[in-house]
Amino acid sequence: MAGIGNVFFGDDGFGPAVADRLAGVALPAGVDVRDYGIRGVHLAYDLLDGLHETLVLVDAVPLGDAPGTLAVIEVDDTDCFGDQVDAHSMSPAMVLAALTALGGTVSRVLVIGCQPDRLDQGMCLSPPVAAAVDGAVGLVLDVINEVLAASLTGTGDREG
Repeated sequence: MAGIGNVFFGDDGFGPAVADRLAGVALPAGVDVRDYGIRGVHLAYDLLDGLHETLVLVDAVPLGDAPGTLAVIEVDDTDCFGDQVDAHSMSPAMVLAALTALGGTVSRVLVIGCQPDRLDQGMCLSPPVAAAVDGAVGLVLDVINEVLAASLTGTGDREG
């Protein structure tokens, strides 16, 4: 799981906040949680190891819903990222394009997105987005369990 976003721009720090909360949670073997912030190239390089078939990105995402709304988005094609998922300069599409250019692949990409309230300068999440962090942690854990269960039955990938 990769928390992405810029902690200096309000709700764009949602992904890092979720990664920070997950740092204290015991996770199954093969599951990594990292706060990548705005370091998309580092994420692309880390995925080159070939150990992760599934990538879960956690990010502030303009969903068109009320601030704090959460959604799990399965990405079938990196072209679908476009402006929908790019709430800052380090877009998931850029990360996946860099990974592909470097010769790497990931089989499955899921985005756990949260509708931001504000993306202005400041290091605090807005109240509705801060309140959504625990829900996002639960979604991440649900996704991990679903991916691991599917890998055990041979119907999916393992989590990364």
